[in-house]
Amino acid sequence: MRYEGDEILRKKCKEIKAVDDRIREILDDMAETLSNTPNGAAVAANQLGILKRLVVIDMGTGLIKLVNPVIRQAEGEQEVIEGCLSFPDKVGKLKRPRTVVVEALNENGETITLTGTDEMAKCFCHEIDHLDGICFTDKVTEWL
Repeated sequence: MRYEGDEILRKKCKEIKAVDDRIREILDDMAETLSNTPNGAAVAANQLGILKRLVVIDMGTGLIKLVNPVIRQAEGEQEVIEGCLSFPDKVGKLKRPRTVVVEALNENGETITLTGTDEMAKCFCHEIDHLDGICFTDKVTEWL
């Protein structure tokens, strides 16, 4: 895991050109890391030192593996409380969309569209921000 102050967290991740066995292996490794990390709901590849547009999410409803995720639509607003595995001692309030529509490729290279509301919308936004070198600490309005 990469932590606050590591410059890789501020770098923009590169788009995946083809979903192949190597990408699937990275996604599996990310999923394993996430499952072995206490209090983790999701992880972006750059948090593990990999500058690729990959995200793995497990919020208790099944594992989601995303390749090149993009927010296509965002609606509403919610004030949320967020933390981050890369900033283990920081928690803050910020605003996120209430609903987002995300388009990505799955681990088989197929285009998928997912809609997230409330906590899932927050998670999608948080992880996709990571891929663009944006950390939740940039958006906090109040530290807790």
